[in-house]
Amino acid sequence: MQTRMIGKDGTIEVTSVELSVIDGPDRGRRLRVAEPLVHVGTAPGSQLQLTDPTVSRLHCEVQLGPEGVRIVDSGSTNGTFVDGVRLRDGFLANGASMRVGTTTLRVQFGSEPYRLPLSMRDHFGDVLGGSVEMRRLYAVLERVSPTEATILIQGETGTGKEMVARAIHDASARAKGAFVAVDCGAIADNLIESELFGHVKGSFSGAFSDREGLFEEAHGGTLFLDEIGELPLSLQPKLLRALESRQVRRVGSNTMRPVDLRVVAATNRPLAQAVNLGTFREDLYYRLAVVEVVLPPLRARREDVAMLARHFIQRFAGADQQVPPDLLTTLLGRSWPGNVRELRNFIEQRVSFGLAAEPISVRSQRSPSLPPGLEALVPADVPFAEAREAWMKTFERTYVTSVLKRAGGNVAQAAEMAGINRRLFYRLLERLGMSRSE
Repeated sequence: MQTRMIGKDGTIEVTSVELSVIDGPDRGRRLRVAEPLVHVGTAPGSQLQLTDPTVSRLHCEVQLGPEGVRIVDSGSTNGTFVDGVRLRDGFLANGASMRVGTTTLRVQFGSEPYRLPLSMRDHFGDVLGGSVEMRRLYAVLERVSPTEATILIQGETGTGKEMVARAIHDASARAKGAFVAVDCGAIADNLIESELFGHVKGSFSGAFSDREGLFEEAHGGTLFLDEIGELPLSLQPKLLRALESRQVRRVGSNTMRPVDLRVVAATNRPLAQAVNLGTFREDLYYRLAVVEVVLPPLRARREDVAMLARHFIQRFAGADQQVPPDLLTTLLGRSWPGNVRELRNFIEQRVSFGLAAEPISVRSQRSPSLPPGLEALVPADVPFAEAREAWMKTFERTYVTSVLKRAGGNVAQAAEMAGINRRLFYRLLERLGMSRSE
């Protein structure tokens, strides 16, 4: 398969595909894939909707891209098989036989290519990267940001989902309004309804006054629902109703309050798989995924590592600082499972320790002794296990206090700077006996 750039009209040519059902209850049905991502399954919203009862609601996805025609199983019950081999994620060849449930499809590449639009920019807001994958993303964001469409952002932890959501807000007609972010996984299940929709005085123990929820707080702006896959199943119908009616009812109230806002949601877990497992409502999934974008992991856009490294070096060390060649070689040789967040933290660590040009392990070998004054923090008159526990408690409290101070007391920002989930950061605060006010 050959892919070539079309510079004049800002598109890239990729292989077009037709899926034909050659065996099963829907034999004869065809779908010409005419968009970057299509769903195959029995759900009414699927582009290729099947009636085979052994096919899951959202069985698999077919994606078109410059790297090829990709098939991704959505956590289906009976699996997705290509030429007799079960695949979770892989690429399709021309003429391949694909089986979902008891249905068999034939994959046929078209003679006419499909054109994917590319942006000419190398950033969108504060989101950086000039790779083909990112320019494809920017092209979508350029089109949908000025609209009122609800957007679902999917991507691994550390890929920059909140940054993309904020860039969408800044490029929209609501840019002068509030951008309100909430981590659905960081709030206790019994409090999240009040957090989203508000409450009235006396509606539950501790409700000492009326309080508006985040939907009302985001009135006129954008509400960003991060980790939407963690939303309790019992609350999902209420969220769906709010999205449909653009009205909310505070806990304990009988009055509906209109809200004017845009909703952007994000998740690092495949919502299609959650739908198949019954932990996420299918109708809510389709309501959120009016526009669905997938952020590529850093390993899929290695050509952006140098640009990102330069940005972070200059951010932490000064505008004139360049990336040392030895450090760049190290950066390009890593897989970055934590994605851009891990890269940022790695560089910040190097700058903080004055090690921009060499790995920490090298410096550690040269200076094995502890810095002056640090030995006093390591008790040598107790057993090893007790000393290690005391050291870890001291480290955790010192680190958390420091990162919170740098974040100005903002817990969400502190968690991002620490490279951990907000829910985990809250648990860390609880374990250390530290309150948010502290």
